[in-house]
Amino acid sequence: MANTVNESAIKKLKLIFTVVDRPKAEFYLDVLSQFEVNFQMVVPGKGTANTELVDMLGLNPQKAVIFSVVREDMVDPVMKCLTEKFETIRKGKGVAFAVPLSSVIGVSMYQFLSDHRPKEGLG
Repeated sequence: MANTVNESAIKKLKLIFTVVDRPKAEFYLDVLSQFEVNFQMVVPGKGTANTELVDMLGLNPQKAVIFSVVREDMVDPVMKCLTEKFETIRKGKGVAFAVPLSSVIGVSMYQFLSDHRPKEGLG
């Protein structure tokens, strides 16, 4: 007897941190929203390089940190897309990494974050 995968099985969630220059934050929010991301938050950040180094290299110390909650099965496609954008978008460099979420309180909150809310009007 073969094992079957239950479509409603609990899927693990990860939190992706994406750090980019502030002027590119909106662009990366749009990129990330293509991957069934139901929760994103942007907070301002500031680079740690000293002023002389920033001036010499022409860097932008004003950063945006984007927090995105995604299902574990979406992390690889998200990271591949971000890598491509970091390499090809002019002044679009950034850093991204993912960490597991160990718990979420509430079934409704989990369904929202994992994009498994009941679909209305289907039937």
